[in-house]
Amino acid sequence: MITIQVFRKSTGKPVKGVKVSVQFEGLTRGFSSAEYTNERGEVHISNSPGNGTIYVNGNSAYRGRIEGRQVVYV
Repeated sequence: MITIQVFRKSTGKPVKGVKVSVQFEGLTRGFSSAEYTNERGEVHISNSPGNGTIYVNGNSAYRGRIEGRQVVYV
């Protein structure tokens, strides 16, 4: 499981209610299901770790190794 936490750059506070998905690299991995952040700005993705891109509301927010807890700023 991967936990992604989204923070607002300008305030440093968690962002609630944004859509997060992950596109994993590799021919068989594809996209995770889209989830919406909770009041702590978190979503839990039930995919195995790997390389890919985190999207927040359809915009690329992070690209690289995705595992454990990832924090992104928008």
